Amino acid sequence: MQPITRLTLSNGLLVLLKEIHTAPLVSHWVWYRVGSRDERPGNTGASHWVEHMQFKGTPQFPAGALDRAISRDGGYWNALTYLDWTTYFETLPADKIDLALRLEADRMMNSVFDPQEVAAERTVIISERQGNENEPLFRLSEEIQAAAFRVHSYHHEVIGDLADLETMQRDDLYRHYRIYYNPNNAVLALAGDFIADQMLERIRQHYESLPAGPPAPHPARPEPPQSGERRVTVEGPGDTTYLQLAYHAPAATNPDFMPLLALDSLLSGPGNLNLFGEGISNKTSRLYRALVEGELAVSVYGGAQATIDPYLYQLTAIVHPEKKASQVIEAIDREIEKLQENPPSENELARAVKQARALFAYGSERITNQAFWLGFAEMFASYEWYTGFLERLAIVSPADVQRVAQTYLKPQNRVIGVYLPQQNAAPHANHGT
Repeated sequence: MQPITRLTLSNGLLVLLKEIHTAPLVSHWVWYRVGSRDERPGNTGASHWVEHMQFKGTPQFPAGALDRAISRDGGYWNALTYLDWTTYFETLPADKIDLALRLEADRMMNSVFDPQEVAAERTVIISERQGNENEPLFRLSEEIQAAAFRVHSYHHEVIGDLADLETMQRDDLYRHYRIYYNPNNAVLALAGDFIADQMLERIRQHYESLPAGPPAPHPARPEPPQSGERRVTVEGPGDTTYLQLAYHAPAATNPDFMPLLALDSLLSGPGNLNLFGEGISNKTSRLYRALVEGELAVSVYGGAQATIDPYLYQLTAIVHPEKKASQVIEAIDREIEKLQENPPSENELARAVKQARALFAYGSERITNQAFWLGFAEMFASYEWYTGFLERLAIVSPADVQRVAQTYLKPQNRVIGVYLPQQNAAPHANHGT
């Protein structure tokens, strides 16, 4: 791993720089410590909506000028809102990176939130939400999330609840923006073709004059332990039955998180923590062999998320047209019980870890990915979490995998969700225990 430059400016902005001289590019990311975790009923979806408004311009960079400026300089940009964070990035030719510095420093403080733009974006986001509701897996996942989290604000989807999207006003969004969009609640991460000392001076010119804000609130409402299996059934249009099992899982900084990733690679195939990474085949995984080769499911995959607070380890299967969800659940339970009763062999675990290592490496190749990891790891831990990833994965033992299977993959620690297709069905959800 190349060394990085780490510095906190006088206004609290954490700066992380990584020189990579393989191509004349720089990737520039600003991460804010705000996501759906920081929302409550009444303003769910605010973080995602604020992200949209950041593309609507400032007095210096009016809406529309941003896209043209980035495209003219041969770059690309985007943004993401998630459970714990919101991030914005630009990847540009190295000699054009001042545009990204100027742009993000400007919209950290000066986004306009024009009432007409807010109204227009309300329509866009509600339409996005309604489009999601046409996807069986979105509807199923939303019901599972709501059932899994009764107290913690991981309860709601990032896009927010329709009731809040219809009622939030411009001032609600602007207040959210001003509370969380401050240098002392942000991380600036750059990777690419630059000299760190020179880049730091340019960063100071653009960012250090921005005033710090009051400490951003991140109220925690810990989810109490689940005391029994919960089940939800969603009925809707289509001809495919979907199944999801969601187990309460440890946070990214918990020592059990790495053994869980090894277990996931062995059970369902390696999952990708890098949102910009690509997947690899899971055909050697236990659940693929039991479900897909056993003609119980058309596909199966799993994954855990790196989060601040304990979240979910999820297994998703598309049920074979001639089979029932209950048969798939029984088969999954058999595979989990095997792991709980007998640790995997050293060879099987070594193969699963090798696949997870490969996926991690593939997701760290490009300059944009390198810059992603610089900031992403800081959202729930620190960059050292990333640099020590492979070392911690390598020391996971068969006994560790067995232990996390016994600890977390228990029926009373999960929510099972089934999407049942109905001819001419209207949206509907049933809750059961």
